[in-house]
Amino acid sequence: MEQTSDFEIFLVATPGLEAPLHAEATEKGFASAKIVSGGVSCRGNWSDVWRANLSLRGANKVLVRMGSFPAVHLAQLDKRARKFPWTDFLRPDIPVKVEATSRKSRIYHAGAARQRVERAITETLGASVSVDAGLRILLRIDKDICTFSVDTSGEPLHKRGHKPAVAKAPMRETMAAMFLRDCGFDGSKPVLDPMCGSGTFVIEAAEIALGLNPGRSRRFAFEDLSGFDPEAWAAMRQSGSVKETGIQFYGSDRNAGAVEAASANSELAGVAARTAFQCRSVSDIKPPIGPKGLVIVNPPYGARIGDEKRLRSVYGSLGKVLMARFSGWRVGIVTSSQSLARATRLPLLPAGPVVDHSGIKVRLYQAAALP
Repeated sequence: MEQTSDFEIFLVATPGLEAPLHAEATEKGFASAKIVSGGVSCRGNWSDVWRANLSLRGANKVLVRMGSFPAVHLAQLDKRARKFPWTDFLRPDIPVKVEATSRKSRIYHAGAARQRVERAITETLGASVSVDAGLRILLRIDKDICTFSVDTSGEPLHKRGHKPAVAKAPMRETMAAMFLRDCGFDGSKPVLDPMCGSGTFVIEAAEIALGLNPGRSRRFAFEDLSGFDPEAWAAMRQSGSVKETGIQFYGSDRNAGAVEAASANSELAGVAARTAFQCRSVSDIKPPIGPKGLVIVNPPYGARIGDEKRLRSVYGSLGKVLMARFSGWRVGIVTSSQSLARATRLPLLPAGPVVDHSGIKVRLYQAAALP
């Protein structure tokens, strides 16, 4: 695996969160980062691929574009797939899974295209094909151009590897990190989540403040690629140092089970010293002693008819408490309903873009420092 080779790296974004992912990639020095359909494209070598998986908080996957060629019928695809330099990327002893899509192309049958590629890999490389394989090869046929990519992440990157306890309707870590970024959070101010669930916002905020890499606790698919260098990877994982911070991060929830889960998760993430979780209702929250910061919350949305009317009082109570007690604090609310956000009666700024949260369209509503 040549560290000097340069290729396109595609960072898969949560729909609606491409801009903060682009800002993060640019901030972390990924070359030629630009927003494209579905995410962020940049260029780099294998070291950059490893670093993207290890350090980027907003990417859902890191794909490497292996190569492309034109093909207008299956026989042509078959011939060119057999000549493709699979050994540059894949090992014969590691099973692979092939997925194919076709759009506006004369090869319109994605299933048949997938089978041709599977056969080419098994007969030229010797690797087996399995639907359960952890290594995915992606074939995209778009306007008669066939592009091969490899998913270097494996499990989606929101699975940080140190959060076994998950609350109901959890906020994915990748989303939480990008919403924090959109709120201007940089680790220098406290964060409080009064409906913390399993603690995602609070734990992500503490990790950002401490400079911890989000992928530090897990394995990645690129470790099964051809020429992978375990020693170089181990050195990268161990590089960097934990930042010092005196900032504390707070979460509360009326559900005792959620508070227990959040506390356990923060312990496993190694941020328990900088986080504090309490069992209390929204009406009982108070600003902690110290600098003013950010209140960020992902309240229930109400998916069933009649729920929204009941939830108006919840949002209204939240808004009253924040206006009465949190002068100088900024606010971020993630919800699917503009009317629920307005029920807080907070001085809301224009809503952020629509974001896909497990099939529900949500937006981030912000308020500048409260009077």
